[in-house]
Amino acid sequence: MTMPIEVVQRVARQNLRTSQLMGVDFVPRRADLAAGQAMPEPAGVAADARAGAKTAALDALRRRHDETCPHCATAGGHTQTVFGEGNADAALMFVGEAPGAEEDRTGRPFVGRAGQKLNDIIQAMGLRREDVYIANVLKSRPPDNRTPLAHEVEGCGPFLAEQIRIIGPRVIVTLGGPAAKLLLNTETGITRIRGQWATYFDGHRHVDVMPTFHPAYLLRNYTVETRKQVWADMQAVMEKLRI
Repeated sequence: MTMPIEVVQRVARQNLRTSQLMGVDFVPRRADLAAGQAMPEPAGVAADARAGAKTAALDALRRRHDETCPHCATAGGHTQTVFGEGNADAALMFVGEAPGAEEDRTGRPFVGRAGQKLNDIIQAMGLRREDVYIANVLKSRPPDNRTPLAHEVEGCGPFLAEQIRIIGPRVIVTLGGPAAKLLLNTETGITRIRGQWATYFDGHRHVDVMPTFHPAYLLRNYTVETRKQVWADMQAVMEKLRI
């Protein structure tokens, strides 16, 4: 059945208005389409598609990690793995060393006292936790919350590297010595390198890295000097990201 011309015109006007509201500022002519010119995606659609693809890739990586990680798949003493969480397309990524007791219980990174302090830091930067991505070098809790051992980092570290490649952050903040040592390939202690910009090569691109103290260390050494140091590091990150 043929639609009346006025109905066709009304529908066309509605479609045009909808496209404009979604960010499309022109509708290509038939000749443009015939010439093979693609219609532009509405504003936000490309970003949503990219984030969706990254989320799917991270989900697949998490399954592969839980099945094949040379450390986590064989280590005992933990309840579950803690892979990471946040915005899969984040410009800013925080990397700690390993899950603790609360993280092991919930399956989420940085949810204990140190996690609350990290939340405070993120909020002070004018961001929300869901704006960033948070992960650890190890995806399973070490016994008694001890520092990760070299062979554990060697086994689990490559999965962090894949996380970083998928997310593609502009800046990584390493929290504590183990994360800084892994990503910066250094044995220099965190007290000597914190606050100094460095770079991490993810196999495709260089990522700016800001080493700083772990929130747990900050809580143990809650002095004016330590707080100023951490906040100065975050201010440098904010300046780099222009936030």
